[in-house]
Amino acid sequence: MPDAAPTSPPASRRWSIFAAGFLLLALALVVIYTSRPAFSSPLALVVVAAIGLAALLLQLRLRKDLSVRTPLWLNLLGLAFAIAAIFVDVFHLAANFMLIAALGAVVCFAISATIILHALRGKKVGGT
Repeated sequence: MPDAAPTSPPASRRWSIFAAGFLLLALALVVIYTSRPAFSSPLALVVVAAIGLAALLLQLRLRKDLSVRTPLWLNLLGLAFAIAAIFVDVFHLAANFMLIAALGAVVCFAISATIILHALRGKKVGGT
């Protein structure tokens, strides 16, 4: 049996691995440099959800064989909710408003991520 020369991964896979490592580093920095009480804050959920959505959107950008379009209005609505949650927190307005804004951002990001994951899973199952 002849020895096969090791092949390097395709360029798109290499960039995908690099991007995943970068996003894991971002998430690790958030976890390491955030105090324990801060994780009970709704803003921590928004940050983690935003990092997760960024990872999925980057995965879409790097995969040329997948054409999934998440609704732009949904991502913009999630971004507006996230900015509203930060605004409410900075100006110490009613805590209920911050909870509602943070929950709205996480729900919008989760729906968008679900659309992307469904497309990624469908492509993987259909491709094998």
